Amino acid sequence: MFNSKVFVAELIGTFALVFIGAGAAIVGAGLLGVALAHGLTVAAFVYTYGYISGTHINPAVTFGLALNNTIKWGEAVFYWIAQFVGAVIAAFLLNIFTGDISAGATIGSLTNSMPVNAALVELVLTFFLVTSVLHNAVAGKSGNLAGLAIGLTLVVSILVGGPLTGASLNPARTFGPAIFASPSLVNPFTYVIYFLGPLAGAALSVSVFKFLDSSEVEVAKKPPKKK
Repeated sequence: MFNSKVFVAELIGTFALVFIGAGAAIVGAGLLGVALAHGLTVAAFVYTYGYISGTHINPAVTFGLALNNTIKWGEAVFYWIAQFVGAVIAAFLLNIFTGDISAGATIGSLTNSMPVNAALVELVLTFFLVTSVLHNAVAGKSGNLAGLAIGLTLVVSILVGGPLTGASLNPARTFGPAIFASPSLVNPFTYVIYFLGPLAGAALSVSVFKFLDSSEVEVAKKPPKKK
């Protein structure tokens, strides 16, 4: 079901992530600066819009939460539309303001030379990110620190994956800037690396989350041993 408030929250949140994250790379903030720009933006919007939409601002996160039955698939479609639209608008404005957003694209040393390895990097790092969302936000294991935990997960993921793939972990984050710069939207490996990789990582994360969650329940249900 369409919810206009959720749609606007996801559009603005994804716009902010791409505009600030890609913008930091464009102005030469360096690897740490880019990682902090992304991670702190996610953390800030978790606290700002989390009560409205859950602040997915990432199609892979939405995919994982739909697989986990946290949201319905019909709702996920509108999340995805909002996220891609927000990313495209952000990239469009950055391109107008700077004239060249190549430095803000998600591309690294493995993107063209070893695309399969690049996809695996995106898979692993997205697994970490969605795992953080599931345990901290969905299961509520860290309470009011959920936003910080998720944001820091993205920071450390970019510190490792940035030089290798650009550490997108987010199909919308790649798609917006790719309209104006590499990786090319006509290259099939763009979708293998930056769409299939994160979605597979999200699916794996949900599988592990359900296993760990069900194990906890089973242990809790076991009757105490008689003395």
